Amino acid sequence: MAWPRPEAPELQVAQWLNTDAPVTLTSLRGRVVVLHAFQMLCPACVSHGLPQAKKTRQLFAAKDVAVIGLHSVFEHHDVMTPAALDAFVREYRLGFPIGIDQPSPTGGIPATMRDYQWQGTPSTVLVDRQGRLRMSHFGLLDDMALGAAIGQLAAEEAPAHLIAQPADDASPDGPCDDTACRA
Repeated sequence: MAWPRPEAPELQVAQWLNTDAPVTLTSLRGRVVVLHAFQMLCPACVSHGLPQAKKTRQLFAAKDVAVIGLHSVFEHHDVMTPAALDAFVREYRLGFPIGIDQPSPTGGIPATMRDYQWQGTPSTVLVDRQGRLRMSHFGLLDDMALGAAIGQLAAEEAPAHLIAQPADDASPDGPCDDTACRA
């Protein structure tokens, strides 16, 4: 039996880019969630973390794996504005949803970063199909290691309550059992 895993804290986002509606972890249940926390002025985020998020979005089916970016600003607040982030996202052609972490009223650690106890950026989080936190990693993460971890979580079957079930009367002729359906 697997040890109990905590439910991933919900994201606290001030504004979303690249999506018409706010994204919640609850709304993504049934899919593996890859969350990349970054800052646009973080060299490791720009050279490794964000390209890795783009590759992840390209390699895994959206029906199985959701990729989300979270701009989590804990320094240089005056230059990392939502307008600057919007230009950055367009310039780097980041197509996945990106949230702006709810800033701290005192200019310190933003809300989601605090809730996840991240040490900085880049940070990568994996949430399983049931909404449980399965990995939280600070720093650079090898592409193969991340791909293997995502693949393992994607291979886990989603719980029945998260899988759409056909109605009992889906067939106009009634239910189809082994005997009735043989040609």
